[in-house]
Amino acid sequence: MNNSDRYANQVDGVFKHASIGIVVVNTAGEIISANPFLYNLFGYTESEMIGKKIEVLIPSRYQHSHELLRDNYNENPINRPMGIGMDLFAKKKDGTEFSVEINLANYQIDEEKLTIGFISDITIRKNAAAEVVKLANELEKQVVIRTDELKITLQKLEESNHKFEISLAYQKAIIDNADVMLFVTNKNGVIQFFNPEASNITGYSEEEVINNFTPDFFHEKEDLERCKKELLEEYKIIPGSNHEIIIEKAKRNKLHGVECLYVKKDGNKIPVSLSITSIYDNKEEISGFMGVVIDISERKKAEDILIQSLEKEKKLGELKSRFVSMASHEFRTPLSTILSSTYLVEKYTTIDEQPKRERHLQRIISSVASLIDILDEFLSVGKIEEGKITSRFSEFNIQKLINILIDDMSPNLKEAQKFEYIHQGNELVNLDAGLLKHIVLNLLSNAIKFSFENTIIRIHTIVKKDSIVFSVSDEGIGISKEDQQHLMEQFYRGSNASNIQGTGLGLYIVSKYAEQMNGRVHCDSEIEKGTTFSIHFKPINVP
Repeated sequence: MNNSDRYANQVDGVFKHASIGIVVVNTAGEIISANPFLYNLFGYTESEMIGKKIEVLIPSRYQHSHELLRDNYNENPINRPMGIGMDLFAKKKDGTEFSVEINLANYQIDEEKLTIGFISDITIRKNAAAEVVKLANELEKQVVIRTDELKITLQKLEESNHKFEISLAYQKAIIDNADVMLFVTNKNGVIQFFNPEASNITGYSEEEVINNFTPDFFHEKEDLERCKKELLEEYKIIPGSNHEIIIEKAKRNKLHGVECLYVKKDGNKIPVSLSITSIYDNKEEISGFMGVVIDISERKKAEDILIQSLEKEKKLGELKSRFVSMASHEFRTPLSTILSSTYLVEKYTTIDEQPKRERHLQRIISSVASLIDILDEFLSVGKIEEGKITSRFSEFNIQKLINILIDDMSPNLKEAQKFEYIHQGNELVNLDAGLLKHIVLNLLSNAIKFSFENTIIRIHTIVKKDSIVFSVSDEGIGISKEDQQHLMEQFYRGSNASNIQGTGLGLYIVSKYAEQMNGRVHCDSEIEKGTTFSIHFKPINVP
């Protein structure tokens, strides 16, 4: 047997034994050829399918749109996966629908443009474990049907050498233009056939692989160890080598639509869907194995994007729920104060009652300011979550800025509370003055709120060549070690702060603003002995 005949036999074997549906369609959408696996997959005989429109395999609700998509593809045919990021469905002869993956390829024979479809049934991946058991039970029946159909096909091919040549030409074109990796091994697992797409996916040439590699060569060590463990647990089998692991799994039909990683020649890894089935000779003995590998990188990217979107939606939903819960609690006190003070202001109408009116007006003003602060915090969180917070670095005098903010916050001090501010080093820094202002006001406000009367709140700034440190220390209620681990989370409040008004968002905002300026927040605290918050900024020009 010469090389041409050997290759022809290999191509013919691949086409007939491939564990993936293969269909060839002309530009009119008519099925002109298909492999036995496809007939079995859809429940048609060859005579029932050949000459029919490809839409016979598609659920009726998609048929019209598919005709338009088919026409568009014929105008610009390229090898590609079909429907990335979408759920695709096919219809069997009996009307049953099932999930599929489809890869398209095209080629031309005698000026006739043909489209090849590689159709995989992914119902196993979509359904629960019960469906997997059902599919395994039906597989033996499909093997019998496929064997009978293969015998009939062989008889027909023997009757007409011309028909054999045409079929071989179709099959060779399909294999050479396949958008999936195909390989065939002998019964010992040594690769004997390696199609062009296999070389494209792995980076190895046909000459490098054939008679040299076994399929396990492309697997990660972790994948093989996991398969080895499964064989031991399920069948009490201990394979003697890595390629025996693959062979044993294939013999037991445990490598059908399995997702794993393939290691390419350049060391890069790609996610693939792997199916390996046994090839039987005329004595019904295993003579080799057929592998089908589909690169699912694009599908995985689409799935990752979808998962990220779902996680983001879930997070936003939780944020809204927590906002409603917090808002109903935090808004109640200032709104009640505004309502009661407004009512009392109406009652104080004489000149002698002016001090009372002013006192209640001040309560109204204070409550409105409190509501504004709460809303500002939520607006800031919203901008952070949407990625709309950006830093604008500029050079400014940090000592001057801190002194201005201390003056602004002084009216809010409790009885006999006072600020003490110390600065060390250069006064000029390169930070975002706006973000730093929010950080300082938030930490000063917390220090006032959570410390006692007649105490000192100490502010300290240190500017060095390789760092900028801002810290605020109070003599307040302190924070437990357990609470310190969650301080920077949204809506989190210390266990000893439940009776003090607050949203639980301030420190989260502080931490995110600090990150925008290459800074990190540190907390040093002890219950009833006070708290120190310090932020260490690393200048942007320091590596």
